[in-house]
Amino acid sequence: MEQAPYNGRTARNPAGVAHWVTTPDGVRLRIGHWPMDEARGTVLIFPGRTEYVEKYGPAAADFAARGYASLAIDWRGQGLADRLQDNPVVGHVGQFADYQIDARSAVDHARALGLPEPFHLLAHSMGGAIGLRSVMEGYPVETASFSAPMWGISMATPLRPLAWGLSSLSRPLGFSHIVAPGQEAETYVLREGFAGNTLTTDPEMFALLQEQVQADPALGLGGPSLHWLHEALTETRTLSRRRAPDLPCLCFLGSDEQIVDTARIRDRMASWPRGELVVLEGGKHEVILEKPALRRSSISDVLALTLLRDPPDASGYTVTLWPL
Repeated sequence: MEQAPYNGRTARNPAGVAHWVTTPDGVRLRIGHWPMDEARGTVLIFPGRTEYVEKYGPAAADFAARGYASLAIDWRGQGLADRLQDNPVVGHVGQFADYQIDARSAVDHARALGLPEPFHLLAHSMGGAIGLRSVMEGYPVETASFSAPMWGISMATPLRPLAWGLSSLSRPLGFSHIVAPGQEAETYVLREGFAGNTLTTDPEMFALLQEQVQADPALGLGGPSLHWLHEALTETRTLSRRRAPDLPCLCFLGSDEQIVDTARIRDRMASWPRGELVVLEGGKHEVILEKPALRRSSISDVLALTLLRDPPDASGYTVTLWPL
């Protein structure tokens, strides 16, 4: 295995190791992992759009403190994985289904490393859409946890037909490579101050996200292409029409979510046979990078699910039985 760069300082977790992994269709990914001796299992982390391995260093440390190894992936087109356009700051993918190639490569790499099973999924935002299709198609995990999953994209009702129409026309008319309207080429955390951000209420975590991209500008990614937007709209609509798998599942949603479609999330979780929706009061999009109390609660719930193979009930045991 060829070792890849990993910044343990900005990840706030020096235990991590990263490798280059080439997918069957020839795309080079970066996959990081945080091993530990005698782990009781491994959490497979599916990051969101624009994200990268180092972002999940703090979460991996929380999981390690409770006996779990972790693995995270730089999806094609972001992080230090191969970028898919001549302009590397534009988020892009050929087909949304291509992310499933990456997901399979991640679990193959976990097994090649000898990371302990059972595997458990934690998928955030765009990773939530990828992860939902994965578990629908039999991905080898015993439980699934989703953080603000992109099962739909939040936008004003009048803009939705415009987004569909423009992204559809952009392909035959040859401009699908450009950044979608309302988006910018500069990385969000570098152009947006903490006061108006839609990601987290924790200033320290927001500063950490800025630090990570400033330390390695190659991690930066701007808005998505119109092609990516059309692929994402199509994928989320397709997934909304499929039944949830019979798999223990938790879904976390901040009460101040503004990026993903909360109605789609509520609809999905209302019909998940062994699923539970956990609304974190005061939380924004990045519930795993929220203020310590919310972060402890969400991490503890994920660990409770892996131990019990069943979602939590309304008694709120999460902090009392597994405090971090």
